Amino acid sequence: MMNTIPPKSGVAFRLKKGQTLKVYDIQGRQVSDMLLYNADDIKEKISSGKTFDYEETILLTKGNYLWSNRSNKMVEIVEDTNGRNDFLLAPCDPKTFKHFYNMTGDHPSCFGNLYENLKEFEIEKDDIPSAFNIFMNVTFNSDGKIKVVPPTSKAGDHIRFKAQMDLIVGLTACSAKDSNGGSFKPIGYEIIDA
Repeated sequence: MMNTIPPKSGVAFRLKKGQTLKVYDIQGRQVSDMLLYNADDIKEKISSGKTFDYEETILLTKGNYLWSNRSNKMVEIVEDTNGRNDFLLAPCDPKTFKHFYNMTGDHPSCFGNLYENLKEFEIEKDDIPSAFNIFMNVTFNSDGKIKVVPPTSKAGDHIRFKAQMDLIVGLTACSAKDSNGGSFKPIGYEIIDA
């Protein structure tokens, strides 16, 4: 059964080794930030640097693994109907909104939504690394200049991750306007037993 993450919010849950997490872009062009932690030791967490090292690519899709800061496989991407994801950029937060949008005050952010939902697992703010940004479309030129452009994902696109260890997962419906092509929509997910 598919669960729904409302726009600009997040969830956290456990995923057992061998289970599959399926994440859906319900309406199209909506990003989801994902964090992974070893359920038995939360100091082991998802690492963009280790993933880039072992996978030898920054364009991660079906057939790639996401690795931990301790050089262990956390999940395998077993299906990806869109094929475009980002692992370069950190979760948006109030300082992000001030820098890019000149926004101040209360505004939901992926960092805040991840932290608020992961607190029950004793995960602190400083334990939050760069997220795997599902469906996010970050382009770069030959000089290394990066740019966030609208996602290419369409309604119904999905990605499946097979857990390689017992995990704690944080998942959002991203709150950054540019990341989502100018609007905010829900994200769907389900946990599938092996």
